[in-house]
Amino acid sequence: MSSTTALRALQTGHVGLNVTDLSRSTDFYRAVLGLQLTHQGTDPERRYAMLGRDGRLVLTLWQQSAGTFSTATPGLHHLSFEVESLDEVRATEELLRGLGAEFAYDGVVPHGEGSASGGIFFSDPDGIRLEVYTRTGVDATDTEAPHTDAPTCGFF
Repeated sequence: MSSTTALRALQTGHVGLNVTDLSRSTDFYRAVLGLQLTHQGTDPERRYAMLGRDGRLVLTLWQQSAGTFSTATPGLHHLSFEVESLDEVRATEELLRGLGAEFAYDGVVPHGEGSASGGIFFSDPDGIRLEVYTRTGVDATDTEAPHTDAPTCGFF
């Protein structure tokens, strides 16, 4: 049996992130992504928060790190979340500006020249790179893609 046969219904499960301040990160992800706290570990040696939506676990935050996210070491490049409309991307951008989030670019950025998809690229409180995007509705003539010779991503 090949692995492709065994994995017919493969989907991304939840994501686990190391954070430096569990309360701060929990508040951030709840506000930005509309997640609910479903479970938490309060043992001082094993603090974590499980965040979900519509009965599905989306994100687990683990307070077990120090410093900030490093783009110079192997591991996570960025997390991307798809929404249904450009209005949702823009509403998320406005919310993030109110939270003082750091953006890689100003405004909604198309994924590629002539593409109708695009999004916003920003960092969480620990510097983890995030994207909220939509597949349609982005006018690529308003803003150029950040990298026309790279994969459709605002982080390179």
